[in-house]
Amino acid sequence: MEDLNRRKNFEQKNPHIIFIIGFVTVILIGSMLLSLPIATQSGVSIGFIDALFTSTSATCVTGLAVVNTAQHWSVFGKIIIIILIQIGGLGVMTMATLISFFLGKKITLKTRILIMEERNVDELHGVVKLTKNILVYTFGLELLGAILLSFVFIKDYGVAKGIGFSIFHSISSFCNAGFDLFGNSLIDYVDNAFVNFVICFLIIIGGLGFFVFMDIYKNKGLKKLTLHSKLVLIITVILLIGGALLVFFLEYDNSETMSNLSFLGKIQASLFQSITTRTAGFNTIEISDLRMPSIVIFIFLMFIGGSPASTAGGIKTTTIGVVFIAIYNLVKGNKSVEIFEKKITGKTILKAVSVIGLASMLIFVVTVILTITEADKGFDFLDIFFEVVSASATVGLTRGLTAELSFFGRVLLTIVMFVGRVGSLTVVYAFLKEDKKVGSYSYPEGKIIIG
Repeated sequence: MEDLNRRKNFEQKNPHIIFIIGFVTVILIGSMLLSLPIATQSGVSIGFIDALFTSTSATCVTGLAVVNTAQHWSVFGKIIIIILIQIGGLGVMTMATLISFFLGKKITLKTRILIMEERNVDELHGVVKLTKNILVYTFGLELLGAILLSFVFIKDYGVAKGIGFSIFHSISSFCNAGFDLFGNSLIDYVDNAFVNFVICFLIIIGGLGFFVFMDIYKNKGLKKLTLHSKLVLIITVILLIGGALLVFFLEYDNSETMSNLSFLGKIQASLFQSITTRTAGFNTIEISDLRMPSIVIFIFLMFIGGSPASTAGGIKTTTIGVVFIAIYNLVKGNKSVEIFEKKITGKTILKAVSVIGLASMLIFVVTVILTITEADKGFDFLDIFFEVVSASATVGLTRGLTAELSFFGRVLLTIVMFVGRVGSLTVVYAFLKEDKKVGSYSYPEGKIIIG
């Protein structure tokens, strides 16, 4: 009884553990459902480990798949996958709140606190209204995306299948998941400007996050935006345009990817790859045929990912932005870190550095391990590194390694996808014991030589 009370007390003081338990529960339920024979077209169970990998990839909105989603899973299996994607994109607590709304249950204080932590907001007041707005925002945009995509997919696949494809890919795009029902991602639509536009729109809106969208909507101008929104938009635009230009010039005459496209087609393909690489996971050109410099650019974009409080993964745009701003201020000799007449606190900078450090360490360690365990598969270091970054940043792009992973490799990448989705800091916080030495005193400064 004492151990039970101690555990409950720990969970109340540390809501991060609830998030992890929530995600694990959803993943395990999804794994059990996907391991059922009814979930596959052949009627033969895929096995628990592969079902676990798929469930984790869907719930963590990653998109890596050990089997071809279009060919292997039955309608039942595909419905389970898209439900997991929706839960993972919105967040476990947000979906739990949605269920409470439908059942007419009161939102408890504990649930409000968990929503506040999940959405990374500082005030408890108004979190229920915030959740309602997020749900309306999400389902509204996904419905709009499905309607727009249906104009093409109904024409290509018929009414029933076209509507199903439209709903699936709209949710997968907005949630930055990257799962597709075509079997080769969106390669067949590389020249379709309309499909490219709709998918890119959903990816960008989902990757910016609700708070940035509402900030733009309320203020109707860039000058009145919060520092967070300004930083998100600036970094996003730089990465999207910069990434597109680099892909355009590096792949312009590559006969395996873009050389056969028209000039406008090449611009479209370059922009699509730049957008989707930042955690969406779709592709309109073959990733395995990219030139090495392009692969390096992709890895960089995947590592950064989208923005906080969004459906995207990666270390986030604001994280890399804060670090570069801190470096700039240091080089300029400024006593404090400032941008747009606002001061960035030391705690924020320390958190940004910690996020980058933890993500880098995870990627490095897992990459080294996989170079040992997957040595007999014939993949080189860059293929493995690309796969690990893609899993960690919940992107879902692959150079063909996923389906060839060993049992241990699949288990390891499952863990990486999970940590990448819930956040390395969240995992650390969840199992970090409370510091009982916290008081009103501080230690004297110690000097360390840096650089």
